[in-house]
Amino acid sequence: MARRRHLSRIAVMQAIFETERRPIESIDSLNRNIKELGEVDESFALTLLGGVEKERDAIIKELEKHAPGWTYDRMDPIARCILLIGAYELLYADDAPPAVVMDEAIDIAKEYGTDESGKFVNGVLNALAKEMS
Repeated sequence: MARRRHLSRIAVMQAIFETERRPIESIDSLNRNIKELGEVDESFALTLLGGVEKERDAIIKELEKHAPGWTYDRMDPIARCILLIGAYELLYADDAPPAVVMDEAIDIAKEYGTDESGKFVNGVLNALAKEMS
């Protein structure tokens, strides 16, 4: 199940990234990503994408609060998509421990982002998680 959820987070990250770049329905992008990635937990992916879209403005405010000196638009595009998902899971979901959420986000950032993305994602999500505890 862990692998399926990991792939789900990647599919959602890719959908968010694509919809920020061009006019496309997020569900269409997600469905295409699910087909390409294979063994994705579709229900989990749909829940993540829907939750991020519903709470996007509140999540962005939290991200900017925990990334001093960084506006959402200034953040690396891949890192900010990963942060949206990680922050949503920390703030609104309760099906994975914070450490798991952060580890997943950092791993995806290292795989898909810049050399500094993993550190940036770690710092922002760690600050958010500490405030919540």
